[in-house]
Amino acid sequence: MNAVVAFACGLVFGTGLVISGMSDPAKVIAFLDVTGRFDPSLLVVMGSALAVSAIAFAIARHRTASYMGCAFSLPTSRELDRRLVAGAAVFGIGWGIAGVCPGPAFVVLGAGRVEGVVFVAAMLVGMLAFELLERRRVQASAAAPS
Repeated sequence: MNAVVAFACGLVFGTGLVISGMSDPAKVIAFLDVTGRFDPSLLVVMGSALAVSAIAFAIARHRTASYMGCAFSLPTSRELDRRLVAGAAVFGIGWGIAGVCPGPAFVVLGAGRVEGVVFVAAMLVGMLAFELLERRRVQASAAAPS
């Protein structure tokens, strides 16, 4: 049952990305180009997503499991550290250059477009590089004398 719900949620999410234009790199780049051909239409999409997320997080704060019975935990840290800011900057730069972020990238990939293949491949390489660097960082900190 969880797989069916996950598939349905993914289908609704992907459909929403296509309908809203979030899977169109040219539209996203126009949204980010505030000094040129600025297209503010994605503000409605993002505002709607923030509103839905705010409601979902408000409900989730009072729960220990999802409606499907899966356990989950919400982040408790509110600290803005260097790693978080750097990660957000890298994400934003990549989004600005490619006009695609991870969710829409899979829609573009599913449409069989070359940009989707390149983006998803680069994203996977980046995730692997992060994982290797993170393991190295954890090992180095564990080996360091206290």
